[in-house]
Amino acid sequence: MTNAAILFALAAMVSWGVWAVLADVATRYIDPVSAMIFSYATSVGIALAYVYARDQPVATARTGVAVALGAGVFAGIAAVAFYAGLERGQTSVVTTVSALYFVVAAVIGVAVFGETVEATDVAGVGFAVLAVALLAR
Repeated sequence: MTNAAILFALAAMVSWGVWAVLADVATRYIDPVSAMIFSYATSVGIALAYVYARDQPVATARTGVAVALGAGVFAGIAAVAFYAGLERGQTSVVTTVSALYFVVAAVIGVAVFGETVEATDVAGVGFAVLAVALLAR
């Protein structure tokens, strides 16, 4: 893995963390649905600016587009669930539990795509679930 990949991953981590806090604060002033709409509309604007800045054509292979649209469906469901959770619960619990999405991705990776699982992978997932259980108390 390159240093650039790690830097981008760290930028994503910090940005997701700040997003979660700002999303919670927004729901104190406006309803969660409105907060979600404004948040994701801004995200789309940033994504479009990124595409424009790259000055490369957007790939339109049929299978890739179909899978990306499917990903968008689940991202939309996740957004609605996340903001509804913020409305009804503590930010620390909602963000921590929802951050376990990687467990779902790992299980699908193994079950559907035949990815291999090491003992350290299982231990890592176990510790992550334990951490969430402790934080959600």
